[in-house]
Formats: sequence, structure tokens, C-alpha cells
Amino acid sequence: MTNLPIEYLTDRSGNPKAVVIPIELWRRLLPQETDSVEDLAENLEDYCLGKAMDEAKATPLLNREEALKFLEEEEENED
Repeated sequence: MTNLPIEYLTDRSGNPKAVVIPIELWRRLLPQETDSVEDLAENLEDYCLGKAMDEAKATPLLNREEALKFLEEEEENED
């Protein structure tokens, strides 16, 4: 996966109005002009899943005890 910057166009109040993505990424998401909206949705889902998997690889793994402690702390912070 590549880390291409995605830009957001906003109005004068800072509200997002459009998204600009690099052409390289667009061509990966919709490689042929004849692709359908369904193809775009599937390709976008694949791209996002790939990005999530890349992020997960970079995240340190926890053993069972560490994971339970982490979850308990998260629960305490929510209260």
C-alpha cells in the first residue's frame, strides 16, 4: 500500500465539500472506465482493508495478560 495524501476541499467556514485523491490511487480504485459503482465500492473496501492490515502490522502485539489489562483500562476510562 502506498501512503498517498488525500486532500479535502472546504468552504469558507471550513466545512468539507469534496475530496481530492491522487490519480495513482484513483486508477487503483477504478482501473477501467467501464467499472461500475459496485466495482469502485469493492476496490475501496479492499484498499481500506489493506491500509488497516498495514497499520496492524506496525502495532505491537500484546500477550493475553497485557491485552486484558489494556481492555480493563479502556473500560475504566469510559466510565
